[in-house]
Amino acid sequence: MKDLQQFIKESPSSYQTAWSIIDHLEASGFKNLDEKKPWKLKPGNGYYVLRNKSSVIAFRPGTGSISQSGFMIAGAHTDSPSLKLKTEGGSWKNGSARVSTETYGSPIVSSWLDRELSIAGVVNIKRNGLWSRELFNYEKPIAVVPNLAIHINREVNKGFEYNKQNHLQVILGIGKSDKDPLKSLISDYSGVKINDIGEMDLFLYDSAPGSFLGDEYLVSPRIDNLAMCHSVLSALLSSKPSDSTQVAVFYDNEEIGSLTFQGANSSFLSEILERISLLEDEHSRDNYFRAKASSFLISADGAHGVHPNFNDKHDPDYAPELNKGPVIKLNAAFKYATTSETSFVFQGICEDLSIPYQKFIGRSDLPGGSTIGAISAANLGIKTVDVGNSMWAMHSIRETYGIKDHELMTRVLTHYFNEGISGYEQ
Repeated sequence: MKDLQQFIKESPSSYQTAWSIIDHLEASGFKNLDEKKPWKLKPGNGYYVLRNKSSVIAFRPGTGSISQSGFMIAGAHTDSPSLKLKTEGGSWKNGSARVSTETYGSPIVSSWLDRELSIAGVVNIKRNGLWSRELFNYEKPIAVVPNLAIHINREVNKGFEYNKQNHLQVILGIGKSDKDPLKSLISDYSGVKINDIGEMDLFLYDSAPGSFLGDEYLVSPRIDNLAMCHSVLSALLSSKPSDSTQVAVFYDNEEIGSLTFQGANSSFLSEILERISLLEDEHSRDNYFRAKASSFLISADGAHGVHPNFNDKHDPDYAPELNKGPVIKLNAAFKYATTSETSFVFQGICEDLSIPYQKFIGRSDLPGGSTIGAISAANLGIKTVDVGNSMWAMHSIRETYGIKDHELMTRVLTHYFNEGISGYEQ
């Protein structure tokens, strides 16, 4: 859990998350592959591919025939709901430097006010005449979105709605200047002139690290979905080579629908899987299609734990609790990819390890969210189950997570990578 806490701290945006994942992979001997170059793969060795500096696919080729052993895939997403900076139009007003924002995903807006915020993402910077995209993380508190005092806004505790254009401008603590406040901040931090700063993707984040509440809970930013990224990564690194090709997928942009070059609704994973297959037999795509038919995918994302103060928001028969084991997520409209078959497979893995599991179906009168699972299942034609660990306050700037659940999910995923789904007819 301390490793998870540190992983979250060093991953303030999807870009830093991807590079944190890469650091762990390279420390375990995984090698980088360039999509533009030919590959040579050795069964049992570890490899990874980076796309857009924010999505990663890591894999270990299996020792068996790929057409028969297939892929054992587990996936999560690297992004979290946030406030994204509008990088043009920073201004000075009433003695303060301010920058407009837009919501990324669906954050609980009120939770972002009156917090010590910092800034992270990527910036295009010119050094020695050459442009490159550099990671940027200011690390220290530098920004705040202040609330209006209750004496002036008497309705604030009666369901006040914050206007995203007017009320979510962020104030930067950078002193006084007549220059663009955001670019001045980046210039001072990066040691380059303002004219050498180009386009950027920058996000606000809670600069305070996560904290443990006794031996039961972790309260932290970005648990959705860095907890599952950490669990999938830990499972892959803890597993041994197997007959099947083990694949860990870390997609960006799930929170905004996944329809991006690096998201789950892109060609990223399908292209990587096909390249792996063709390297076994470059003359036959048939191996690829046969491999997919023998494959399985676990989509891992946060699950809604029953809230002690709002238990009426759950179906009483599908109300998972924190620290009671992994949650299988189901939905009649297939917002989750789980079928009765794939649910049964995941239950079997849990039962092999004597690990308890729970199920979640939302109230019939409340629409739910979605994950990378349904998109991946449809695009790939691979049987998929959607699972996660229970949490409270999903999409708040600080979420609450059960400590015991993290160990249990990681054990399930490790067993899955090691043993596949043997015993279940595909």
